Amino acid sequence: MLDETGTAPIADIQGLRVEFQTKDGPVLGVEDVSFTVNSGETVCIVGESGSGKSVSSLSLMRLVEFGGGEIAGGRLLFDRKDAEQIDLAKADQSLMQTIRGNEIGMIFQEPMTALNPVFTVGRQLTEGLRLHRGMSKSEAEARALELMNQVRIPEPERRLVQYPHELSGGMRQRVVIAMALACKPRLLIADEPTTALDVTIQAEILALMDRLKRETGTAVMFITHDMAVVAQMADRVVVMFRGNKVEEGTVSEIFENPQHPYTKALLAAVPKLGEMTGKTYPEPMKLMGRTQKEILPIPGTEEPLLEVKGLTTRFPVKGGFFRRLVANVHAVEDLSFTINKGQTLSLVGESGCGKSTAGRSILRLVDPQEGSVILDGKDIMALSDNDLRTARMDMQMIFQDPFASLNPQMQLADQVAEPMHNFGMFAGEEGRKRVEMLFDRVELPRSFMRRFPHELSGGQRQRVAIARALALNPKLIIADEAVSALDVSVQAQVLNLMMELQAEMGLSFLFISHDMAVVERVSHQVGVMYLGRIVELGPRSRVFENPQHPYTQALMKAVPIADPRKRKAEKDLNFKPIPSPIHPVGYDPAPSEYDEVEPGHFVLTTDSGY
Repeated sequence: MLDETGTAPIADIQGLRVEFQTKDGPVLGVEDVSFTVNSGETVCIVGESGSGKSVSSLSLMRLVEFGGGEIAGGRLLFDRKDAEQIDLAKADQSLMQTIRGNEIGMIFQEPMTALNPVFTVGRQLTEGLRLHRGMSKSEAEARALELMNQVRIPEPERRLVQYPHELSGGMRQRVVIAMALACKPRLLIADEPTTALDVTIQAEILALMDRLKRETGTAVMFITHDMAVVAQMADRVVVMFRGNKVEEGTVSEIFENPQHPYTKALLAAVPKLGEMTGKTYPEPMKLMGRTQKEILPIPGTEEPLLEVKGLTTRFPVKGGFFRRLVANVHAVEDLSFTINKGQTLSLVGESGCGKSTAGRSILRLVDPQEGSVILDGKDIMALSDNDLRTARMDMQMIFQDPFASLNPQMQLADQVAEPMHNFGMFAGEEGRKRVEMLFDRVELPRSFMRRFPHELSGGQRQRVAIARALALNPKLIIADEAVSALDVSVQAQVLNLMMELQAEMGLSFLFISHDMAVVERVSHQVGVMYLGRIVELGPRSRVFENPQHPYTQALMKAVPIADPRKRKAEKDLNFKPIPSPIHPVGYDPAPSEYDEVEPGHFVLTTDSGY
């Protein structure tokens, strides 16, 4: 089958059907999917968890069999550069070993599981080059260094001798991308390659992949649930739903004139940067096909609930034979802000900027060196362990990964009730009724109360985590990347739920996130963090519509917008490498000083290194 230019597509998937054998019989992963990927083209496969998009890519690599799957029908035609077209569905595994990594590169979603923890980054980068390209050790090392520079990893020589656990998530994902590109494959399969990354790193990596595609003619199959990324990257889009392709078209056709109801609903659930321009207060999103309570904008109050002043948290770095203190990681440096009752303050910034440490320091899950945290008149830093335990009834945390924060061996009802048991509240029948009420509040059926975490989807698990956080009637909830792992429509529902609860119960949120479009939707106030400090702080409308600090401006420029007419050019992205937050013992940074550029809108004047 030839494309419009008269050449065969690099990958041609015809009628793919994949089954998984289970105790209850075969389960369909993909029912009937056909599409092509041409040279120098990016085809985005979009859909939610369970739609079959990753199964399609794993089938093309013939890795699906290692996960209990079986290609039950269809053809997977692949155009090899120096040989004729072959059907990968029938190829034996020894030939697949030659093709994998060499002719088809794959970037996996979770970089920690894609890298081997016992080998250095350099060893893993050179392995494919020596195996497939027959390079000598020194040639492979030179190419590895070149690749590390290409994916913009700072201090590449040092990184090559480090192990994966010594790198941040964004760094690890860049290493995985460098490995996939090492042998200059004809087809690059990217499975959610930027989901776990910060917005600036994501923008760089998307621009990098786009440039490499143009320079090398590589075909790219890009799997994602992020419609803003699709708008930025795609030439063509394939929309999948429950194992089937429901729509296919050019990127502009899909965004400007979607035909299938599922595609329309998917696009309606995407928060778009700029949607809240001119609005003072947060308001829930209007979702298609769901009856929603009519909620007006949420003004909150002007009465302070949480006052943080001069919060500083540092972690010791030990080294040498006697494990002496040699340096400190300055994770949070002289942080001050106020959250009012019934309002949301969002801390945004990249991995390693200190936003999660700030959240944990406020709860004293890690102990800060300096600063005061006053919650509703109580000085949290001055409390004894016993008093702190009681004070934590008023402040709860929702973590990023609901699976890791729930106990796999406890029924969900018991997990939601556990905080109440710990504090001797709502015992017996009253407790059971409260758990039922909490399940109702987060829109989960009561039948789920007897289930275990593994029986729920990611979005449902996060709702259980929210129900548990609400169990003690807290005044403040710290949500640490609480929706970043969720599908776009589930994310929209969970965000709306959090805003509904805020409007009804007067909750205050400290919302920690790197997703600027989500932050714009939910926040009253926004603090932009860089290297442990807030570099800009103010009402959401002012920070987003009139960003003053160069780092905030760079961050805004990097955010992909779910509109193919507003693509970012690589020349617009001018990020500086982030300096190290590690300083020698005795280093004393200058205190944070701010200019008030508009009423309530503050910009850091101390040198932040950006």
